[in-house]
Amino acid sequence: MDLYVVNTGFFKLDGGAMFGVVPKTLWSRTNTADENNLCTWAMRCMLVVDEGRVVLIDNGIGDKQDAKFFSHYYLHGEDSLRGSLMKLGVHPTDITDNFLTHLHFDHCGGGVGYGSHGQYEMTFPRAKYWSNKDHWQWATVPNAREKASFLKDNILPMEEMGQLEFVDLKSKSLFKGFDFITVDGHTDKQMLPKLQYKGKTIVFVADLLPSVGHIPIPYVMGYDTRPLLTLDEKTQFLEEAAREGYVLFFEHDPINECCTVKMTEKGVRVDQTFKLHEI
Repeated sequence: MDLYVVNTGFFKLDGGAMFGVVPKTLWSRTNTADENNLCTWAMRCMLVVDEGRVVLIDNGIGDKQDAKFFSHYYLHGEDSLRGSLMKLGVHPTDITDNFLTHLHFDHCGGGVGYGSHGQYEMTFPRAKYWSNKDHWQWATVPNAREKASFLKDNILPMEEMGQLEFVDLKSKSLFKGFDFITVDGHTDKQMLPKLQYKGKTIVFVADLLPSVGHIPIPYVMGYDTRPLLTLDEKTQFLEEAAREGYVLFFEHDPINECCTVKMTEKGVRVDQTFKLHEI
């Protein structure tokens, strides 16, 4: 198995929303805010190449929404989904699977585009797009709190084009060496890939842990639908990660790609940070 980082650019979100009840005097130590209280966040995906499969985990925000939509998120940076894939020598037609941790717009917007005549066009025409039945139901019949994050033109074309597939939540595996865990605090049945790589366990932590700054247990996003459940899920996961030596891969941390964690007298904290290629 080979793993590669696929950077799709940066966007901005309100710092208070990203850290919930934690005061700015604390969260700003790890995530600097601008004059509008907005913090920069990455949209970092991962490419998994293994025995003929070329699997992309998530796909970023995409580029098909209108200017008003993008004006809320201040997209910046030189990286793009297609550009980063091309740097790796990967064409969109090479992607066999697009594994989606969940269907919020900043995680799945890049999987669908518009053709020259305004019709929907799948970014990866030969790929299977993987979700799960429970989360699909949650996203396509959304609650009022999350409705703005589940955009129909990001989601429904996967099914309409016949490329949508559902993983088996009981087996919790896409293929040998590519397992996943599910968490429900942020959104229902978010899936976190758990990969065996070079003798280590790599966990793509998605929105359970957006950044290194979110490792302390109370640092929970205001976006989470069940914040008390997130507290429990973080506690269980981070204690296991410290005990088993997991490598955490961050989708949204603007600086840190990976880290390990350790148990301290204050709870689980960061041990070492590093790039994926340094493993």
